[in-house]
Amino acid sequence: MTRISPTLLASFAALSLGTGAFAQDGNSGTPQPRIGGESFAAPQHEAKGGEPAETEPANTTYKPLLPNQTRAPKPLEATKVQSVVVAKGLDSAWAMEFLPDGRMLVTEKAGKLRIVAKEGTVGQPIAGVPKVDARGQGGLLDVALSPSFVSDRLIYFSYSEPRDKGNGTTVARAKLIEEKDGGRLDDLKVIFRQTPSYEGDKHFGSRLVFAPDGKLFVTVGERSDKGPRVQAQDLTSGLGKVFRIDTDGNAPKDNPFTGGEKAKPEIWSYGHRNVQSAALDGQGRLWTVEHGPRGGDELNRPRPGLNYGWPEVTYGIEYSGEKIGEGKTQAGGTVQPVYYWDPVIGPSGMALYNGTLFPAWKDAFLVGGLVSGGIVALKLDGDKVVTEERIPLDHRIRDVKVASDGSVYAVTDGPDGQILKLTP
Repeated sequence: MTRISPTLLASFAALSLGTGAFAQDGNSGTPQPRIGGESFAAPQHEAKGGEPAETEPANTTYKPLLPNQTRAPKPLEATKVQSVVVAKGLDSAWAMEFLPDGRMLVTEKAGKLRIVAKEGTVGQPIAGVPKVDARGQGGLLDVALSPSFVSDRLIYFSYSEPRDKGNGTTVARAKLIEEKDGGRLDDLKVIFRQTPSYEGDKHFGSRLVFAPDGKLFVTVGERSDKGPRVQAQDLTSGLGKVFRIDTDGNAPKDNPFTGGEKAKPEIWSYGHRNVQSAALDGQGRLWTVEHGPRGGDELNRPRPGLNYGWPEVTYGIEYSGEKIGEGKTQAGGTVQPVYYWDPVIGPSGMALYNGTLFPAWKDAFLVGGLVSGGIVALKLDGDKVVTEERIPLDHRIRDVKVASDGSVYAVTDGPDGQILKLTP
């Protein structure tokens, strides 16, 4: 086993806790204790690989704080993949979830929910989906099955909800009733609304991930514009957060901000930009990948009560090329990203590979790339990325799922959407 230097261990302590045990409250400026959760595990082996997977020049001159925090090496041996089209004719599909029998439940941005057969036949729209605001980046977003789906037939989904004043990310649940004409949603109930509302068409998030304890993680965005995005640091606002709720939408009592007078009790972590990728690792812990601006896409492991920095701390710059704020890449009370990209991959969708068809990907995260045009495979040792591999698919990838047979399914973006099946 490779010995880890004291310097590297100190770096992981900084990564885990920020540079202080307290963070500034986004509303009052008063230092408030935070629940730090488990610390990060340092790698047990040195990274072994070739040249970095990223070959394009960076947008910034920022330097990473930690080893392998960006531009990790490629694996010594590339993974050979063949891709076949399973389904086509989808209109801007956003998310896919496998049903227990292997069929696929797919959301389309304009507000349609469909079941796709194993052989690829696209079913008729399911009735009962609420109205969505599909402008810009909005629409019908993620979908997840209830942990008890086989018995209760409940699905949970997120969408950009049109409201009296603006819009916002909303989560609802309903019972999926299948019929010959496509089926319907019964007993629909909104369980959670991101507030405040905002009149915009960007950065809604949103991924839904059920934890092993049955609680639901909900990721959202900070609405992009300079006015509202600062609320990612405000604990009284629901912008730029990861939430943790129960299946009725309530804040669990062990959330980090329950019992406070001002902070929203549903908040799990804050200081996020626009999280469109989320998955559990083999230990049941949540990991996310969020969009940066020009540079600064981030892989994080959100932990209770911690501040991930946006927009005060980032490895990216404005689309104009200007610094964001004071141009800080680190600050006391904020958590460094586990990994970041510059230039960006445009992350959307994410899955932990737990199959056997691709042994090299065992326990790797597979992240969809809208900008990189394929899948990004991240191999971790401890809680640190040791290799990054690019799987080119010549499509903007919106979602990624692993099938029961170990094959990988990738959902392509756009009006001529497809579902691709990847095998060795």
